[in-house]
Amino acid sequence: MPRAEGQPTRPDPGPIRREVPRWWSGGMPHAPTTLAAPSPTTSAPRATRWRFLDSLRGFALLGILLVNALDITRVGDDALLASRDGVHDPVRDALYLTVQTRFVPIFVLLFGMSLWFVLSGARARVGSGRAWLVLVRRLVAIGVVGAALMLVYPGNILIEYGVVGLLVLPQVALLPRWAVLALGVLGTGAAYVVFGGGLAATPGLMLLGAGGAAYGLPRVLETRTRVVAVAFAVAAVLTAPAVAWQLTQPGDPRFTTAGATAGLAMAAVWTTGLALLWRTPLRRGIAAFFEPLGRMALSNYAGAAVVLFAAGLVVDFPALPTVTPVVLLCVPLVVAQCLLSAWWLRRFAYGPVEWLLRCATWWGRPQT
Repeated sequence: MPRAEGQPTRPDPGPIRREVPRWWSGGMPHAPTTLAAPSPTTSAPRATRWRFLDSLRGFALLGILLVNALDITRVGDDALLASRDGVHDPVRDALYLTVQTRFVPIFVLLFGMSLWFVLSGARARVGSGRAWLVLVRRLVAIGVVGAALMLVYPGNILIEYGVVGLLVLPQVALLPRWAVLALGVLGTGAAYVVFGGGLAATPGLMLLGAGGAAYGLPRVLETRTRVVAVAFAVAAVLTAPAVAWQLTQPGDPRFTTAGATAGLAMAAVWTTGLALLWRTPLRRGIAAFFEPLGRMALSNYAGAAVVLFAAGLVVDFPALPTVTPVVLLCVPLVVAQCLLSAWWLRRFAYGPVEWLLRCATWWGRPQT
């Protein structure tokens, strides 16, 4: 496995972006501001790494961990099945209002951005005629990882991402960026209006992410404070009635239109809110905790599933009357993943699963 490159000359994490020599480094690829034509001695163009996207991905991973933990352990399922009137667990209800359906849209949007970034890198590296093949290999490899993860987490989203990614790839590769963005807006809106979000919204959100990346959304999130502040205010105003609507349809918000709609609105609040905090002295702490998680998002996603599955072999979680023990288990788990990811990335350029995925994407051993 390749060794990590040296740290930037400025040790303070204050600079909003930094240069790295890879389109893929421990997680999803990142948006470039400039591309240098590769010389015969270089294997890939240089790209700007948007550190906020890494941190946002890590933040979303934390939210998704709390969602996945309930699914993998099936905590409290016996009580739910035995009760006709439902079980009122304040902690589960709090997760329904703050986490469930809130972070998956962020993850799908980031995945769509990665399609655009990797496609742009492939065009610069192997030419437009073969760039689509790079994406096909990557998406198939993601599906394979998801299939393997089915052994411990049958509900994982990686197969879904791989399949839907293949379906939207022709649009991302062949259409102009304005059309990709327009299809993303229309597809996402239609999915929520007609189907109430869920799986139906995944293609639209991926196209929305790809179109947003093409128009420089990563730069906007990191540098355009006024635009981000306005977006945060609008999202916050829309979230209030959306959550009120969700409260009229109790239960798991993944299975109600109101819950999915409230989740989309709050996803915008989480994203823009974190982007505003990124402009404050809290940026150092946000980057220190969430950036390593985000750079190794795929490894951490799979690793958490394995740990929770193993815990379920020891503890009878379905018989518990509350989800609180599983939520508390997630706290040391995510802290351990943060520390382990930071340690790993000081020694290697990519997370272990990311390294394997990069091998499949570029059909060879990554070179630093």
